[in-house]
Amino acid sequence: MTKDFQLSRRGALIAAGTLAAPGIARAQGERLTVRLDFSPWGVQAAMHLAETRGWFREAGLTVDVQDGRGSGNTLQLVNAGQADVGQIQVGLIAQAREQGATVRAFAGFGRRTDLAVLVDRDSPIQRVQDFRGRSLVVFAASPWAPFIDAFLRAGGLDRSSVNVMFVDPSALWGTYTAKRADGLMSTAPSALPVAERPRPSRAILAESAGISFPSYGLIATEATIRARGPALRKLIETQQRAWAHLRTNPDDGVEAMLRQRPDARLDRTVTREQIRLTIEFFDTPASAGRAIGWQAEADWTAALRSLEAAGAIRAGWQAANYFTNDLIG
Repeated sequence: MTKDFQLSRRGALIAAGTLAAPGIARAQGERLTVRLDFSPWGVQAAMHLAETRGWFREAGLTVDVQDGRGSGNTLQLVNAGQADVGQIQVGLIAQAREQGATVRAFAGFGRRTDLAVLVDRDSPIQRVQDFRGRSLVVFAASPWAPFIDAFLRAGGLDRSSVNVMFVDPSALWGTYTAKRADGLMSTAPSALPVAERPRPSRAILAESAGISFPSYGLIATEATIRARGPALRKLIETQQRAWAHLRTNPDDGVEAMLRQRPDARLDRTVTREQIRLTIEFFDTPASAGRAIGWQAEADWTAALRSLEAAGAIRAGWQAANYFTNDLIG
């Protein structure tokens, strides 16, 4: 077989897709699987923007962005090695580690507590104590679950003075919009924009009851953080770039999500407002002025104290075990 024939045959195989050309694997980039928290909503805009703008590719990454079935489910999949990275409410890590999980937050975007109770915009309910004789709806696996009693105690209430209704996640919105509950326990950025049309609402924040709980960020197992640190650092950089862009260009995030998830039937107005509200919860006094994704030990300490007070974790914790800033540029 002549050298020319060998070369031409190799070229034909490459063209047919049965043989990789030199450098093709490198051009595709290091692969990461990123599992999101839920079905598409505004907090996911940065992932989709980075994909549509080619920023993953520029960083040398090929990222498989997957929709999720709840932050808790995503955490379990990441901990089991079925996804490299999860984008979830990182406060859930504390209870998971109590049960033996090895996940850690390596970037935190929503550093302020966004847990909230939605009430009618014109409702007389202003403070926790105003829920006496009222009803709240929540689902059992909600991040709110460990804080319900602590929230009520802050207003001198308990479950005998407030009707706390646990429903399936699929029934949550229907219960609230049908006005079978006075309040909906959720997060402000996700829920307020969705409620605007069927039941215009405002939010009573969990932080008003002294509850701290870090919101959305990126998690991976400690083993993945050690083994794939350079790739995770690149992922963070794409998300920092995307969120910085979205601060002033939220519509670009909306368009990216519509392009990436055309079957989700996203409402442009709702998604844009979710993006805007998500960014409103980025900063705390302890993290102000720091890089997007950087996490403050003071914020984690406050969150762990809240979880301990709620009986969700045991005493003796060390905040540094739950997060790392080693990959933040």
